Amino acid sequence: MKRTSTSIDKPRGGRSAVRRAFFASLTGTALEWYDFAIYSAAAALVFGDLFFPSGDATTGTLLAFSTYAVGYVSRPLGGFVFGRLGDVIGRKKVLIATLVLIGAATLLIGLLPTYATIGVTAPIVLVLLRFAQGVGVGGEWGGAVLLSSEFGDPRKRGFYASAAQIGPPAGNLLANGVLAALGVLLTEDQFLSWGWRVAFLLSGVLVGFGLWIRAKLEETPVFKAMEAEQTRPEAPIKEVFATHPRALAAAILSRVAPDVLYALFTVFVLTYATGELGMSRGSALAAVLIGSSLQVALIPLAGALSDRINRRLVYGVSAAAAGIWPFLFFPMIGGGSWPLLVVGVVVALALHSLMYGPQAAFIAEQFTPRLRYTGSSLAYTLAGVIGGAVAPLLFTALLDAYDSWIPLALYVAVTAAVTVTGLLLGRDGTDDEATPVTTEHAEPAIGARASTTAG
Repeated sequence: MKRTSTSIDKPRGGRSAVRRAFFASLTGTALEWYDFAIYSAAAALVFGDLFFPSGDATTGTLLAFSTYAVGYVSRPLGGFVFGRLGDVIGRKKVLIATLVLIGAATLLIGLLPTYATIGVTAPIVLVLLRFAQGVGVGGEWGGAVLLSSEFGDPRKRGFYASAAQIGPPAGNLLANGVLAALGVLLTEDQFLSWGWRVAFLLSGVLVGFGLWIRAKLEETPVFKAMEAEQTRPEAPIKEVFATHPRALAAAILSRVAPDVLYALFTVFVLTYATGELGMSRGSALAAVLIGSSLQVALIPLAGALSDRINRRLVYGVSAAAAGIWPFLFFPMIGGGSWPLLVVGVVVALALHSLMYGPQAAFIAEQFTPRLRYTGSSLAYTLAGVIGGAVAPLLFTALLDAYDSWIPLALYVAVTAAVTVTGLLLGRDGTDDEATPVTTEHAEPAIGARASTTAG
């Protein structure tokens, strides 16, 4: 990636402001993803029995994963609504609103009566609350990325933008840690009766902490410049579709493989390990816990690596490796060895980190700063619909239909090819943002830059 020396190459906030923004981006997304991960794990472990009772275990799991998918399907609404607002009224206000929305929804899930108590009303309300979670997450990600990257040094955009990417594994780590602790402290009946609710109710405390942090932040320097120059977009969604179609396509496709890989090795692996391999719930959760803990360190390292080496190259090589890994993983764990399960999950989540670390900067770099919240949010949320939303459903259905891991591995390989295609369509970023607010990325320029691979 070519470096251009400009006055904006220096951090755009003071060092303390940059640190606060990085921490606020990381903690906010971690708290929201704690909420999201608690639901994901509960869908795999308990919701099938509690909210979708049926005589067939597979049917109950599929119905539970359907509500998991709702959280992804509703994300585009959050991307459309909050992404637009982020480019019009500011990053900070929107990020506070998304945190309140997802926290309230999670708290209410923890209080929701089950099917045995209120009948069909229970799954209906559960779906609506999951929908609200998805709307909040859909509006959160783009703003969290910009919160840290617009304060930081453009030459280190991969590292600063990775703050938002650390949130999902950190939240997943916290969520699975809470569930694992409850599983150890409680009996099976206690966990199914009320123990799972504790994890959801803890969200209220965590969200309060996140709001306290975000309320103390200033607006980002880039948005302040947009206000000063009066260049805020009036119709950012329309502008993105009209002026950035290739950029949007590249950003969407680039996200598919990471989403599917993450769904396989943090959500579906729980079902596979307990149902197919006969492992305990605690053992499966522990494997995911170990992999997620390593991701917290690997993701920012991967983001920093992409600042030194071409971002698309790091991303693309990792995507290709991710497409191959399931063909090695499933035979490796076929004997039911827990240590091999841990190794398999750790390697998979390491490959995910090498994609996920550079991802935020890559997607943000596809759009001009004045449309960056909208464009990034749309890409993030629309990709979730075709990637993470359907992945657990397809994994479950494919395994049930073929009774073999091979279709699952082929599915991951196809999504890896999709992501590599998106990276080829995309552009390499530059550090020349001397006039970032008013300069648009023309589509011909994006196409011309798509072949750039030099670091």
